[in-house]
Amino acid sequence: MRTDLHRDPTRPTHPVNPLTAVRNLGILAHVDAGKTTVTERILYLTGTTHKRGEVHDGTTVTDFDSQERDRGITIFAAAVSCAWDGHQINLIDTPGHVDFSDEVTRSLRVLDGAIAVFDAVAGVEPQSESVWRQADRYGVPRIAFVNKLDRAGADLDSAVASIRERLHPAPLVVQLPIGAEDGFTGVVDLLRMRALVWADGRDTVEEGPVPEALLDEAHRRRRVLEEAVAELHPVALEEFCAESTVSAQTLASALRDLTRTGDAVVVLCGSAYRNRGIEPLLDAVAAYLPSPLDVPAVRGTFDGTEQERAADPAAPFAALAFKVSATATGRLTYLRVYSGTIRKGETVWEAGARRTERIGRILRVQADRHAQLDRAVAGDIVAVVGLKSVRAGATLCAPGAPLVLEPPTTADPVVSVAVEAGASADTERLVSALTRLVEEDPSLVVRTDPETGQTVLSGMGELHLEVAVEKIRRAHGLDVRVGRPKVAYRETVVRGVAGLVYRHVKQDGGAGQFAHVVLDVEPLEVAAAGGAHDNAGGSATGFEFRSAVVGGRVPQEYVRAVEAGCRDALAEGPLGGHPVVGLRVVLTDGATHPKDSSEMAFRTAGRLALREALRAAAMVLLEPVAEVTVTAPDEAVGGVLGDLAARRGRVSGSTARAGAVVVAATVPLAELFGYATRLRSRTQGRGVFTTRPTGYAPAPSTASDGTPVR
Repeated sequence: MRTDLHRDPTRPTHPVNPLTAVRNLGILAHVDAGKTTVTERILYLTGTTHKRGEVHDGTTVTDFDSQERDRGITIFAAAVSCAWDGHQINLIDTPGHVDFSDEVTRSLRVLDGAIAVFDAVAGVEPQSESVWRQADRYGVPRIAFVNKLDRAGADLDSAVASIRERLHPAPLVVQLPIGAEDGFTGVVDLLRMRALVWADGRDTVEEGPVPEALLDEAHRRRRVLEEAVAELHPVALEEFCAESTVSAQTLASALRDLTRTGDAVVVLCGSAYRNRGIEPLLDAVAAYLPSPLDVPAVRGTFDGTEQERAADPAAPFAALAFKVSATATGRLTYLRVYSGTIRKGETVWEAGARRTERIGRILRVQADRHAQLDRAVAGDIVAVVGLKSVRAGATLCAPGAPLVLEPPTTADPVVSVAVEAGASADTERLVSALTRLVEEDPSLVVRTDPETGQTVLSGMGELHLEVAVEKIRRAHGLDVRVGRPKVAYRETVVRGVAGLVYRHVKQDGGAGQFAHVVLDVEPLEVAAAGGAHDNAGGSATGFEFRSAVVGGRVPQEYVRAVEAGCRDALAEGPLGGHPVVGLRVVLTDGATHPKDSSEMAFRTAGRLALREALRAAAMVLLEPVAEVTVTAPDEAVGGVLGDLAARRGRVSGSTARAGAVVVAATVPLAELFGYATRLRSRTQGRGVFTTRPTGYAPAPSTASDGTPVR
């Protein structure tokens, strides 16, 4: 089997520093774009597995959980390792469904590079865009793989155009397909100007000359590639101006630089299901994506001092825990080692919690299988056994060199369900199971409703909660009852109040409390987006506070106390006790008492004054909304549109695609419960949909839970 299809002639065959041969990368994609199949073919071609796993057969290595195999989708990020052309590849297959985007975020935090997989028919899809933005946030270099070129309607140029228009990178296409749709047999390598063909029934690639019929088109595309690279890379530009062309060696070097700086994205193509295009993809991973030495040294803080750790096995140990998983063999904590070396049996320091932990065993992970290691060094992604209290996002370091690394961001949950044990005797077991569940998935939140006493489980979507509850049932054998999900409403100001006077006076026998404040409350300009979701599903508070007091009538320390009190009041609004967002509070005047005024008194005054102001202001309820993309057959579109209208959906557009229609709409999240079942019944099981939280919008006069709006 050829393993040097994209090898850069300037790269040494045997790297001097072993870390230059390490690639830590993830597979990112929209659900059903084929990323798990890409992962399986990588494992097969590298000799890690000896049989090709198939998603539809439930035989994949990375989708090993029973729910993943039952549902045919990736739910949990799975880590595997393989070797290719002298390189150690640590690979994480991430979920593609929006409900599990927090798994993607935690993985991206510890990766050095990624392969973004796109469907050659659909191009950029909603979750493709979301994970791309997440990778942008963490500065992760990417290469793109346009998959499923053997499908009817597959078009590489259309897919690349959607990448350019929706993701805004500079896509640099380095291959030309040979054949189309069912006749797709290989690619033309535009760097080396050669054909790579995969014959039916064979797993190896055959190299040959470019077919005569494609020669002119290949030269044209090579010229386009040279011009695009010359516009972005000074060395390539210099050679292009001097020679009117760019050599393969210069192109390879420039593509590597542009990929690692994020100025461009290399685009390859193929069909993972038919095992076509994977070898060049692996060669591109080795040639273009960075090693741990190529990315900036990790930065952290401790006691207010910023520190930097290079990827050096001899440096002090520092690692980030990004995933916790309970298995039959014990509690596994997945680590990305950024610097230093760790051996089994050693003691490490959890800097955030300021406590020690002992490393029991170190494991090289192959999805649900593990191989024991004596040590792990900088650049490794491993799992360890023996850490009792470490959570995802915790920093582990050498006891003598403490450091706290930035943890992955965790999105705010948007959907909740009430859960209870089927039998009262199982209540304690359910509490224990929920505690373990939250340890494994930080995007899940468990709380007890102070009014109803119900146990409420919150997550990123209906499917997310469904999977979590089913995991409890299967892993712990518990009968769990689930109530209708509740969504996270917000309240905001649409017409404020000015000059509200509040005087807080309290005498209880000792030192009294006195605080006098005057507040203006008005809508914030971004109130319409108050609490708006970003691509990762997070939310903004949408609150601004400032002081306009003159003459020192309210000392600065009391001003800060008033602000703290106002923030306390935002926790519960007057409409239904929901958090308040999208408002500006201005402290315009106040008064103090020489003996009875205190920070506590002014904090209390700020809280009670804002509550009174909100009761006097005109308020509106905001409900979370989601961008819904529905793909349905032509004959079912009418029923789909009618159902979306019944769910208060606003259709924003539709496009025809290979016998189907793709409808985009914005729908209140509360109206999407049970939509999967309704869509399947209306389309005879042929319709699919995806959702992506997009923000909040004013609710109608009465919300779905009966909350009145003034």
